[in-house]
Amino acid sequence: MTITRGLITPKGELFAYLRDNQLFTLDDEHTGYLEGAQIVDLAHSPIWRLRGDAIFNLDFSETIGYLSAERRE
Repeated sequence: MTITRGLITPKGELFAYLRDNQLFTLDDEHTGYLEGAQIVDLAHSPIWRLRGDAIFNLDFSETIGYLSAERRE
């Protein structure tokens, strides 16, 4: 079973999605993955951090967005 979650901006716009732990753009380009409490790019470099369902920049000083509810396929 695949679990999909959208990445939503603070203004409510979808900008990417996670399929299981893989990060994709809206054009279905694989750009990274979820690793623990952070999202990393394909070179394993951290790009965002998670706290609950909130997505922050690396030092938690800016909110990037939020994860949507899980959708099971």
